[in-house]
Amino acid sequence: TGTKYGCGGGGCGACTVMVSRYDPIQETVLHWSVTACLQPICSLHGAAVVTVEGIGSTKTKLHPVQERIAKAHGSQCGFCTPGMVMSMYTLLRNNPQPTTEDIRETLGGNLCRCTGYRPIIDGFKTFCNVRTVNSSNGKCCMENSNSHNNESDISGELFSMDNVLPLDPTQDLIFPPELLKKAERLCFQGEKVRWISPADLKDLIKLKAEYSNAPLLVGNTTIGWFQEEVHPSIHPSKLRTIKWRNNGVTVGAGCSLSVLKDVLLQGIEELGPEKSRVYQALVQTLQCLASKQIRNMATIGGNILSANPKYDLSSILAAAECTLHISLLIPSILFLTTNSLLQYKYNMNFSFHSEKLIANPCALQWEFVSAFRQAQRREFSFSIVNSGMRVTFRHDSNVVENLDIFYGGVGPTLVKARHTCKELMGRKWDEKLLVVGTQLLEEEIYVPPTAPGGQEEYRKALVLSFFFKFYMQVTLELQQKVGMNDLPLEYLSALKPFKNEVPQANHSFQLVPETQSSNDPVGRPNVHQAALQQATGEAVYYDDIPSVKGELFVSMVTSTRAHAKIISIDASMALAMSGVVTFISAKDVPGQNRRLWFNNPEELFAEEEVICVGQIIGAIVAETREQAKRAAEQVDITYEDIQPVFFTIEEAIEHQSFFDPKRKLERGNLEEGFEKADHILEGELYMGGQEHFYMETQGLIAIPKGEAGELELYVASQHAAYTQEVVGITLGIDSNKITCHVKRLGGGFGGKVMKIASLSAIAATAAYKTGRAVRCVLEREDDMLITSGRSPFLGKYKVGYLNDGTILAADITYYSNGGCTLDESSFLLDFIKKKSYFIPNLRGHGLVCKTYLPSYTAFRGFGGPQGLTIIESVLHEVAARCGLPAHQVRDINMYKDEKCYTHHKQLFSPHDMVRCWNECLEKSDYTHRCLSIKQFNAHNHWKKRGISIVPLKFGIGFSKGFYNQGAALVNIYKDGSVLISHGGTEMGQGINTKAIQIASRILKVPMSSIHIKETCTGNVPNAAPSAASFGTDAVGMAVKDGCEKLMRRLEPLIKKHPQFTWQQLVSKTYCQKISLSATGFFMGPHTSVDWEKSDGNAYYYFTFGACCSEVEIDCLTGDHKNIRTDIVMDVGRSINPALDVGQVEGGFVQGIGLYTIEELQFSPEGVLLTRGPSRYKIPALCDIPPQLNVHLLRNADNPHAIYSSKGIGEPPVFFGCTLFFAIKEAIAAARRERGLSESFPFSSPATAEKIRMACEDCFTRMNPPDRKVKTKPWAINV
Repeated sequence: TGTKYGCGGGGCGACTVMVSRYDPIQETVLHWSVTACLQPICSLHGAAVVTVEGIGSTKTKLHPVQERIAKAHGSQCGFCTPGMVMSMYTLLRNNPQPTTEDIRETLGGNLCRCTGYRPIIDGFKTFCNVRTVNSSNGKCCMENSNSHNNESDISGELFSMDNVLPLDPTQDLIFPPELLKKAERLCFQGEKVRWISPADLKDLIKLKAEYSNAPLLVGNTTIGWFQEEVHPSIHPSKLRTIKWRNNGVTVGAGCSLSVLKDVLLQGIEELGPEKSRVYQALVQTLQCLASKQIRNMATIGGNILSANPKYDLSSILAAAECTLHISLLIPSILFLTTNSLLQYKYNMNFSFHSEKLIANPCALQWEFVSAFRQAQRREFSFSIVNSGMRVTFRHDSNVVENLDIFYGGVGPTLVKARHTCKELMGRKWDEKLLVVGTQLLEEEIYVPPTAPGGQEEYRKALVLSFFFKFYMQVTLELQQKVGMNDLPLEYLSALKPFKNEVPQANHSFQLVPETQSSNDPVGRPNVHQAALQQATGEAVYYDDIPSVKGELFVSMVTSTRAHAKIISIDASMALAMSGVVTFISAKDVPGQNRRLWFNNPEELFAEEEVICVGQIIGAIVAETREQAKRAAEQVDITYEDIQPVFFTIEEAIEHQSFFDPKRKLERGNLEEGFEKADHILEGELYMGGQEHFYMETQGLIAIPKGEAGELELYVASQHAAYTQEVVGITLGIDSNKITCHVKRLGGGFGGKVMKIASLSAIAATAAYKTGRAVRCVLEREDDMLITSGRSPFLGKYKVGYLNDGTILAADITYYSNGGCTLDESSFLLDFIKKKSYFIPNLRGHGLVCKTYLPSYTAFRGFGGPQGLTIIESVLHEVAARCGLPAHQVRDINMYKDEKCYTHHKQLFSPHDMVRCWNECLEKSDYTHRCLSIKQFNAHNHWKKRGISIVPLKFGIGFSKGFYNQGAALVNIYKDGSVLISHGGTEMGQGINTKAIQIASRILKVPMSSIHIKETCTGNVPNAAPSAASFGTDAVGMAVKDGCEKLMRRLEPLIKKHPQFTWQQLVSKTYCQKISLSATGFFMGPHTSVDWEKSDGNAYYYFTFGACCSEVEIDCLTGDHKNIRTDIVMDVGRSINPALDVGQVEGGFVQGIGLYTIEELQFSPEGVLLTRGPSRYKIPALCDIPPQLNVHLLRNADNPHAIYSSKGIGEPPVFFGCTLFFAIKEAIAAARRERGLSESFPFSSPATAEKIRMACEDCFTRMNPPDRKVKTKPWAINV
């Protein structure tokens, strides 16, 4: 159950394991972290594989890595934890005393969607003996977690590493002696594949001649899966040899990129900076290339011969004139320079066998080499454009003797700017050369609008920007040699690439009162209840459950058209395939295929018409998942296209295509407000959607019991009761015969509320038809296609404001792209009620657009981030028009009276929101940093910084009042142990941990005596979904109610026998026939809004906060670095500060993705292009601010919720907008310096492309609009 399958493409790190091999060259055992999903089992012959279960267990002994990630609160949902543990374990096997930089590099390929990475780093930093200092407080990072505030009741100690297990390398697993043997030829024959491992190089060359079309595999990082019949696997040691020669280093083609990097670092150290320029450029590229796990597997030979222009190494190898040696069957060697491989296109079979690569050091004094790349994410991401450049000068001059410029990502192959290089040779390296060179490059390098990936204007700008950076780099070095004119000092920062740093943090939270019993866990930072099991791989997720006898697998057949009539479905070819049991579609549904959701129809299987690409039409049921997947691709569906078909919000407005209900809220007199205003501003803001990217994809196991139609579902659902209901409707059976079990989720974020119910109904239909258990596990790409995510938004506004920035009137229309069905989009309209500002005259319209895209659904924040961002954008623009600081305009418009009314007339006090705002200003040192940023921007032309601070008022609770309820069942057993069942779902937020803390307080028993097994509809019926940040509020109150009922029953015996232990008391109670089981129930408030009267209590209460972020942008590439973030959060009286800080950090980091790097792209035909981690990027460790400080507001109370706490799961996502507005401030600074308007269109997310193109300059203007050819774009803005 340990190693997790997250993506199937090596892109998430969840399946990381350690592979060890004996190296006969070095005569030692080498340990590598690798992604198991890319490792063919045949390739592991002779290797030892260690998984997370192999290094430690709660049943035997933990490994220190497992213990420390758990103790540091580094495991929330836990799905990524085994991979994190194994990456760190492998590092410690190779280096028992790592640096923080070693840890950062090691974890660069492990993605986490829950924690925000900081607690993982904090736990692992305890293995370092290097004391790194936090610049914000001057303390060692090892001391930060134990720091105490000047105020006696404030602490920063979220965890303690006292009494942890020491790292003892002598206790590590030994390498099996039986694997210490020489290589020999091996052959494995499968159903479709023959795998041959050659004994040596000669053997390999013979095999290649015999099977000329068979690919050669070493790391398998490019092919990823098998399609050919024969696969020679390369492991001859000769192909991994490295030899230093006078003219450079010879590297075997089978040498991994990790080994290559280490070799080059050695060369840099020995040769010095001037003679090792090629090596430096290669190392700079290798540090950002893929992940540690991929670099450990991928080889230099495979990287070159894959010929993918997005692979960064080719451009720099070509520029450096490295030589490739090719071995042929006849006894001869063919020599090729790397740029002679330009003719080979991506994935084209290369008929030779690459033996070795010779990289020449830059030994020439007058030779300069540089590498450049820009990607969607700074690490672990294919480059958008990469480049390698080399120039040689005549001795003692600035006259160009030779020039090579190569670009990847601007064509189907690596591109050399031949004409430009030829024209510039013989010229002096000066500004005139720069002008001519950029003009030549602009004319020579053409990126068509239809190029895969799109972004043609941005890529063209990068071509010129990279050349300009190279010009500046070389000029800077030439200044010292030939006395050229100095570069302006304000240009120099553009030459320093952003450095990725290890995040450090300061936290503060209020300690429990001194009068509180030491046995009372409420308010203390207790470790997540299942953290140790998650760290050891013992925690079971639905796909870890062993196969049931006779179990089948189901794979979905989805639509390839956006809007079409289904003419025919032919599954005959699929049914004839081996292992296929049946095909199911609408006609196989025993109950209802169509159901109503708030009066809107939802189809399980499309019957007559498809309304989006990815809609489920049918499903293949087979003996194995591989057979089901292969067969699903063979189902032939004939369509007849239907008009209209459209995908964007603008098109929906044009067609007046909206779902009901349409919402409107209004207060004050809008016309009067506009009349009194000094200025009127009209504008709009577009905000893109977001993929959930929970680490565990959606799925379940459906098991028919064979009696009375009973069915058991082991399902990954946030709303088990709804899943039960939908399955019952589909099968036509009562809910009392369907039991849903939910142990835990590997992340949910709202995405596992609705869509999983349909998947469950399909699996249940298959189980009903076959009478056998059926497992459904969506592949990552299918999950992203079928289940969709956060809705894109468009906000159009008209505001009237005074000269001091006070907003008097606002008329805002919010458009949400709902996709093809309503799903939960109607609830998203509640976002128009969430804002932190008082606007006396306000009208808000909310419309959900009906388009032909997969239906969008709930996502953490549930419309709040989009709606709040639009009003923040209004304030930002008003500030720019008034010439005022944005924080001043925010401050003047904030709610501040002790008693305030929202625009839907709900009474609240903004007192704690104002406190959060003021504390955030103080703790972030906002005023001083604004001055520092102004100074930085004045002295840096090509890099700019920005800072932004925003307040937050976020409503908690469901807008549908009937959902505001919770239930629990508390059982006490005769031995004194306690079992709790409740209606919530544990998905990393710690709801079970908090429930145990609450029960421990009331029952006065230790947390270790209380257990929560699972969420089960058979124990707690009709439960509300775990969503809306309301889980702990509802479940906590219900657990409290149930425990208090039990204590009331026990109270007479406690008074009568005060000397009894808990176990004696329970035993006595049982003997007196008093029930030791109680249900607890919480009936929450009724929340609703009368939309006609714009009146009603929409929320239970409000969570407040404030956030300040600082960023730095590179105006030439659009890259940006998040420098620092400070958050002050009102969580009331925290039940568990460690969990709450984790939720704040995790939510914020999800917001980083939403507002900066996560971009969904659809083709003009409505096909989701960004499927899987190779094309859709969530924040990695490199995206986390080096300083991420979270402070929980002290002395904050909340009379409405359990023990004065507050819901915290969703609100922090919105804080990602501080990065968006800080980036916008930085762009404005650049534009101001260039004499451009500070008001400019800028949509979210603030990707590198948008940042670069907004920083207009001579390079972006070289491709004017009148020269652009109108063609079908690669992607559309939905």
